[in-house]
Amino acid sequence: MRNLIILSTATSALMLACGASHPAPTQQMADAQAAARSASELGAGAEPRAQLHLKLAEEQMAQAKSAMEKDDNESAERLLLRAKSDAELAVALMHEHDAKETASKADQQSDSQRSTNASQGATP
Repeated sequence: MRNLIILSTATSALMLACGASHPAPTQQMADAQAAARSASELGAGAEPRAQLHLKLAEEQMAQAKSAMEKDDNESAERLLLRAKSDAELAVALMHEHDAKETASKADQQSDSQRSTNASQGATP
């Protein structure tokens, strides 16, 4: 009889643990928001590809907030993971955009210097 009570108690505890609510993904929300803020501060709104991924991140964060209000924290967590990834991609795209602009300016300066050198009689 005692073993039956222990087994019943253990089974009840296991069932409660399995059915326990998934905790609200507040840290994931903060991480996604921080990544989106970084993308915005880098000017993601001005570069079309980065703008698209920033918009996707913002939409996914809104959907996640709605899911959290309905206590669907598992879905919210998945949405926030996607939102963070999209926002981080927007950041990476902005870094790429900036690097390409810097490279283009360096090429122009190099061409200009080459022309100046040629006009002054320097040979390559």
